[in-house]
Amino acid sequence: MTGSPAGRVVVLDVVGLQPDHVTADLAPELASLFGGTTALRPAFPALTVPAQTTLATGQSPGEHGDVASGEYDRATDEVAFWERDRDGRNRLWETAREAGTTTGALFFQHLIGTDADVAVTPSPIEDEDNNMLEMDCWSNPDGFYDDLREEFGHFPLHNYWGPAAGEASSEWILDAAATAVDRFDPDLLWVYVPHLDYAGLRHGPGEELRSAVGEVDRLVGEFLDALRADDRWDETVVNLVSEYGFHDVETPVFPNRALREAGLLSVTDDGEGGEEVDLVDSDAFAMVDHQVAHVYLDDGVDEAREALRGLDGVDEVLDEDGKAERGVDHPNAGDLVLVAEPTAWFQYYWWFDRGDAPYYATDMDIHAKPGFDPCELFFGDEGLASLDPTKVGGSHGRVDDEALGVYGLGGPAAPDGPTDDDAVDARSVAPTIASLLGISDEVATSSDYPSLLE
Repeated sequence: MTGSPAGRVVVLDVVGLQPDHVTADLAPELASLFGGTTALRPAFPALTVPAQTTLATGQSPGEHGDVASGEYDRATDEVAFWERDRDGRNRLWETAREAGTTTGALFFQHLIGTDADVAVTPSPIEDEDNNMLEMDCWSNPDGFYDDLREEFGHFPLHNYWGPAAGEASSEWILDAAATAVDRFDPDLLWVYVPHLDYAGLRHGPGEELRSAVGEVDRLVGEFLDALRADDRWDETVVNLVSEYGFHDVETPVFPNRALREAGLLSVTDDGEGGEEVDLVDSDAFAMVDHQVAHVYLDDGVDEAREALRGLDGVDEVLDEDGKAERGVDHPNAGDLVLVAEPTAWFQYYWWFDRGDAPYYATDMDIHAKPGFDPCELFFGDEGLASLDPTKVGGSHGRVDDEALGVYGLGGPAAPDGPTDDDAVDARSVAPTIASLLGISDEVATSSDYPSLLE
């Protein structure tokens, strides 16, 4: 790839998109802009937060420390999903500002506190029980969300996750992105488009997902039309990425039940008639995230390994050597890391009788649950969220050739894209964007992977 620096780079993260989706039949808007795309290979594990941080830093999870979309605090024995703020992270939309580049990021994780020139991320006002009192978003600059709300209404959080998740959230985000371009004219803008994630998790990579590609293509096309009408279109490169593709799954796996049966996991009364995991008194606990589970141990490593590797659906149990080989050897990672078989995924349940489920199990409560719960995409018989894991049709986390993301360069200032058949490594994306903007010398991405322009 060769080419001179672009004046502006827009990064569209259309999660769940794969190369065979970008065709004139399925996605005519994308296909017309990106004459050719190739596969994008995520770093292991292919999960939301690790994938996003890798794309924006050029580092593997073993380097940047985001090993899952949740965190286990060993000192306090607490698990938290989705709750981090910026916490010292320096992603390209932050580091590029040091080179005088104006930057923006919309709806990527851990944006609260970013110094990007323009940023928006959900931050609803909740009570102590995580019940939403009022919809809100954190934005930079202050007041930008208020302006977006006045024009487009509140961000539709109920369409961003849960049983009603759908295209309305992607439409709002892309409308906000067009407004950000018009008002702030950033040189670099990262935009997360979530729509395909819902179809992929509910149904897997089949016809329902392929149908949803057409919906997201239409929405992206409207955003691209707004870009084309902008004065800087001639100097624009659009960088298309996707964090992962999906596997068809049929086998839910319950590592915490196995640890409980082995006498390593303890439970306590949740105060409302259910069983809560007792993290303080447990010797082992599995923090699950799709097809990957981090197992944290106080004792009983041999017993835990024996109990887990025999589970139907477990492909690998990674120890220290295995974590190093996969690039996930970081203190934040579990003492053991489980990898599911391609047709399996991990659910956090530790109870055996539905009547013993904790009070939050049937709620859409992404902060209370100590594991990612895709059953929240389905209405339940006993509450808002389903307790039937057999409904889940797709998952991700493994890194397999059939479930890679997509990479493409388009727009009037775009250089030629990759011409070989090898998948682009996700760790090359940040260095490539820095090269596109002509700021490689000023911005250290800390990546061992070179720009694709070199």
